[in-house]
Amino acid sequence: MKATHKLLFILCPVLVLGFIYYSSWKLHIYIWVQKPQIDAEETTVVLTNAADVKGMTEMETDISVGRIVGSGTSAAHAAKPLPVIVFSPHHFRKNVYDKQGFLMQLDTPLSPDLMYKYGNLSEGACKPGYAAAKMTSIYPKFMKLAPMFLDPNFKRLGKVSGYMPPFGFKTQEKLISSILSETKYYGLGEHLDSLSCKRCIIVGNGGILSNKSLGSRIDQYDVVIRLNEAPVKGYSKDVGSKTTMRITYPEGAIQKPENYEDNSLFVFSAFKPLDFKWLKQMVYKEKVRGMEGFWKSVAQYVPRAPADMRILNPYFIQEAAFQFIGLPFNNGLMGKGNIPTLGTVAITMALHNCDEVAVAGFGYDMNMPYAPLHYYETVRMSTIKESWTHNIPKEKEFLRKLVKANVITDLTNGI
Repeated sequence: MKATHKLLFILCPVLVLGFIYYSSWKLHIYIWVQKPQIDAEETTVVLTNAADVKGMTEMETDISVGRIVGSGTSAAHAAKPLPVIVFSPHHFRKNVYDKQGFLMQLDTPLSPDLMYKYGNLSEGACKPGYAAAKMTSIYPKFMKLAPMFLDPNFKRLGKVSGYMPPFGFKTQEKLISSILSETKYYGLGEHLDSLSCKRCIIVGNGGILSNKSLGSRIDQYDVVIRLNEAPVKGYSKDVGSKTTMRITYPEGAIQKPENYEDNSLFVFSAFKPLDFKWLKQMVYKEKVRGMEGFWKSVAQYVPRAPADMRILNPYFIQEAAFQFIGLPFNNGLMGKGNIPTLGTVAITMALHNCDEVAVAGFGYDMNMPYAPLHYYETVRMSTIKESWTHNIPKEKEFLRKLVKANVITDLTNGI
């Protein structure tokens, strides 16, 4: 046999073995090294019919049946070869939602980039966008852009234009335009609107505020929101003295002009069409007429210039009632047990417009029927059971989600 033939006879098996070894090594690299990292911001588990899985319930299941939907899907992505994806129970567990759309695993962490962003801030610094980021992490349907107050372009707000008060402004457009033409201002004010990061606190009226000495802490917030006629004078040690805005409706408004704080915004929240007529009379300083439709006496005069009056966006009532709490829709009309309390409406507003949100004076303890309902009067806790419009248990369930997930901070630990 020639020398060249001998050489080829030896080299051929060596080359074949080398090719097999090389191919096996490349296959190993493709399967085990090129596993993608799953981005929690871009991946959602959409639950399928749980009834198809015997013995599993929504509350008991750690790993739920579902499909993966990428938020960034495009033709470019589709052209790429599909990598091997390995899911651990952790991925599925934090993507199980309750019937309202909230994550069942409420202690889910923020995405790594947001953890890095907020972790690098100096201690005590305001965290821009934090409340909305935390809310989105437990409620992916949350959309931050919702203006706090109505402005002359209010008719563009499609989500509320088709609903009657309290869930919208249908039939009230003419009155609203007349009111806004007189008030002329539609923000918090030049200083607060210019802040790159706003800390807000909603001060509830609960008796739990008594003897807590939280006044100085409450006053440190950029925006202090108070509700209805809850007084400040004589209670400042516990509730603070600063008031950025007071949200109210006709029957809840302060009736004695001397009890209004200086330099605060009067923010109007409508629950029925008649309320807008009352507001127009307050803005234009007219005599109050047609009071038959109110369930109790209303203020005859509001000692505020029109420039210090605002109309709360009714979207916050709608979102709190139907999206967050899950109250009866009732064809989009006010009905039994489908109106959120003004405190929860204020929290909803703050989630859309504040960077950090805290509350104080919230929480109804039905196990203490003789405890004071409010910090400023002797009405007992048991009277809240007679409420026709509110569903306190369901509302408390929603607020507890926010506290557990650190979306809001509860200074009085009543929720």
